[in-house]
Amino acid sequence: MLVHDTVGTTRPQAEIDQIRQSLQARYDELTAEYDQAVLQSQVLRLVEVGDTAGDDQADSGTKTAERDTAQSLLRTILDRRAQYEHALGRLEEGTYGWCEGCAAAIPVERLEIFPAATTCVSCKQTRERRAA
Repeated sequence: MLVHDTVGTTRPQAEIDQIRQSLQARYDELTAEYDQAVLQSQVLRLVEVGDTAGDDQADSGTKTAERDTAQSLLRTILDRRAQYEHALGRLEEGTYGWCEGCAAAIPVERLEIFPAATTCVSCKQTRERRAA
């Protein structure tokens, strides 16, 4: 799934096209998922506006929690979609499949599990340790 193999030669165009199709398909799925989540969020808000009479603190708290969950879902979907958009950009630049941290090839197995990966496992672990 790498654009380049470990000796630096370019993969066949058919393979690059297959990677592009896979990344684009997932991006499109996330876009549809986002659009659906936005609609659900709007419906939730409309229900809240029309259904507040007689609410006690528990009802208000539940509605706030539901609203926060919906917003969190929207942010998560947007973040994931941005990762795939970045991967598509890297594919066009010819840098897809190479670690942004150390410039080593990202193992094919990692890209198969997480196609939008931008770092090798070692660099990812280093970033996570620094963030903790």
